[in-house]
Amino acid sequence: MKVHVALEGDPALAAASAQEAVSIGADGAFTFEGQYDVMLPLLVAAQETDLELMTNVAIAGPRSPLHLAHAAYDLQAYSRGRFRLGLGSQIRPHIENRYGAVWHPPAKFLGETVRAVKAIFAAWEGQSPLDFRGEFHTHTLMPPNFNPGPNPFGPPPVLMGALGPIMTRTAAEVADGLLVMPFNTVRHFTDRTLPAIEEGLRRSDRTMAQFPIIPQMMVAVGHTDQQLRAAVDGVAFLIAFYGSTPAYRPVLDAEGWGGAHHELNRLSKIGDFAGMRALITDEMVERIGVVGSPSECAAEIGRRFGDVADEVCCYFPAYEPDAATVAALVQELHAPQAAKHPPQ
Repeated sequence: MKVHVALEGDPALAAASAQEAVSIGADGAFTFEGQYDVMLPLLVAAQETDLELMTNVAIAGPRSPLHLAHAAYDLQAYSRGRFRLGLGSQIRPHIENRYGAVWHPPAKFLGETVRAVKAIFAAWEGQSPLDFRGEFHTHTLMPPNFNPGPNPFGPPPVLMGALGPIMTRTAAEVADGLLVMPFNTVRHFTDRTLPAIEEGLRRSDRTMAQFPIIPQMMVAVGHTDQQLRAAVDGVAFLIAFYGSTPAYRPVLDAEGWGGAHHELNRLSKIGDFAGMRALITDEMVERIGVVGSPSECAAEIGRRFGDVADEVCCYFPAYEPDAATVAALVQELHAPQAAKHPPQ
């Protein structure tokens, strides 16, 4: 499996972060929409390294498809064809109150955004005139002085992040690949995600072989009991955050943990993060994330996704494993035994 790791979001630290990713043997680096701009660190990484690069994810709601297209096209050219644009949605309070934008039904809006970006790419590539007319976006004007022309490395792939079946089906219908949300379990992925992918691919007349699936894993990795305890705590804090969000409750429901959502949600509203962490058991961490030594984590990732995925994004939330440990995990995931194991 190819392995992608998170790139430091602060552009001032992105060069060192990218170089560290190279030193541990990672194949790529990704950014997510957090405290910093999601595109700028990738520009730095493209200059400093030969890593594969992606946004994982850029929130589509507040951005124009034209802005997304320009940023993606430029990064694709600057990286010499190593960029993928990963787009995702966000819940209504963040869209309206953090971004100050208009919220729309997420699956319909994100699917249309992907199609709009691709229509802009097609116009720039000289494949068709720009004439996109959707429910949310209209793009019909592209004079020559605003048209960058064909990208020497081709347009970048457009991926979608998804969790629920409607968004997942939409991704398989319109996008170039799926970024599987890290808040997931084997049961949820098998029972809800895979059928939605199959339905979306039927609608787009494609096969699984034509549609990259890139899981994102919360990894609690370490060699000693002390290292693993810190790693489990870090992953548990992120699980508590995800579990407090109503959109993520179906994952908890799939495992019989739906009742925990109400309390997590209540505690999140009063800022009791320690109380939220206390609700997350080690079993939850092991089923939603992966826990163990580098070889144990790699084997579990391969067991879950090896039959459907050739690459994986690894998160190490709220803790910092040492470089040697992460390098060992990458090496194990690169080994043939990390692939071709069906989900169970």
